[in-house]
Amino acid sequence: MANDNLKVVAGKGGEGLWWSGGLKVVAGNVLVCEDGPQCCKNAPKLNPNSGVGHVEVIGGLNSYVSGSSHHHHAILLISDIFGYEAPILRKLADKVAAAGYYVVVPDFFHGDPYNPDNPDRPLQVWIKDHGADKGYEEAKRVIESLKQKDICKIGAAGFCWGGKVAALLAQSDEYIQATVLLHPSAVTVDDIKAVKVPIAVLGAELDQVSPPELLKQFEEALNAKRPKVDGYVKIFPGVAHGWTVRYDPEDAAAVKSAEEAHKDMLNWFKKYIK
Repeated sequence: MANDNLKVVAGKGGEGLWWSGGLKVVAGNVLVCEDGPQCCKNAPKLNPNSGVGHVEVIGGLNSYVSGSSHHHHAILLISDIFGYEAPILRKLADKVAAAGYYVVVPDFFHGDPYNPDNPDRPLQVWIKDHGADKGYEEAKRVIESLKQKDICKIGAAGFCWGGKVAALLAQSDEYIQATVLLHPSAVTVDDIKAVKVPIAVLGAELDQVSPPELLKQFEEALNAKRPKVDGYVKIFPGVAHGWTVRYDPEDAAAVKSAEEAHKDMLNWFKKYIK
């Protein structure tokens, strides 16, 4: 296997892979945790009315939209497991739109984001209905719809669950022209090796889902792709998985780290989606 941090305990085709930290690969190669998952911590209080944009159907999915399609440049924000109604995610979409982009945040979960308060559907059950492979297929339809709006360049940023979807999209130059992965889950070294568009990976020092050891393998894979494919890995100190969209607005240090990551993401898109 390309990823030495994983071991196979059962299954095939990506099923049954375990991290030493208690993370398991299930449907769609999405990592979930058995105990105390970082991917489930700091769940946002969802608000369907948050943000200055609006919701419309794009590619068959309800999507939060911010900015004007007349920009001809679009950014697709692919959420974590908590979905497109997370206020901080929508606030980030508005920020990206203010920089001159048409921003789309699709509801890949069809009104069924992960709910940590529902004991009948733990993450291991919920994720079976919402694999990243399914999200990837739906994202392609969203992108096709954007192209019909005369959008000429598209970037994609994926957060946690969405990082895997963005990585899959980046394995072809047919869909997007640049991508940013922010504390991704389930992304493998082979995924990074297959990327064909410029990619930035923003990771966390304390991330148990994509730990620094794995991020360094990503960096090695990207270094081997230069100069054909531009890319870099940045590890943010003192932060954990989910820090860019699930931070405490009252925590000045957390806000600073998140905003630095947001700036890095936006700078990457300014470089390639223009």
